[in-house]
Amino acid sequence: MRISARADYAVRAALQLAASRDDAPLKAEAIADSQDIPHKFLESILNDMRRGGLVLSRRGGNGGYRLARPAEDISIADVIRAVDGPLVSVRGVRPPELSYTGPAESLLPLWIALRSNVREILEGVSLADVASARLPASVSALTDAPGAWTNP
Repeated sequence: MRISARADYAVRAALQLAASRDDAPLKAEAIADSQDIPHKFLESILNDMRRGGLVLSRRGGNGGYRLARPAEDISIADVIRAVDGPLVSVRGVRPPELSYTGPAESLLPLWIALRSNVREILEGVSLADVASARLPASVSALTDAPGAWTNP
């Protein structure tokens, strides 16, 4: 599975907004600087997140961006979907829309299982969980597996 730069930047921007202690909006420039994200790219990402209902924007001198809902109510999956679409696709197609024959026939349940596990993790972790460094125990347990931190 590959997480795009767009999704990574979106999650990091959302976490910056989640970590904001007051209700004042954050300027895109401040978010970009704090997370080392190219400003123009971030503007596009924030617009996608606004259209997806995750952030609110306000123009003007006191303007900027803030989360549209509490950080506890926004999952990492919500953010990724807002900027990249479905969490798991094969050649740009959602797994239920695929069909295989012969020896490849059991690929479909494999892709469905992968999608199910990705959903379980990303839908089960909120911005608040990550911003507070308190991942759910089930997610933390996965990082304890012997090969979790090594590349095959």
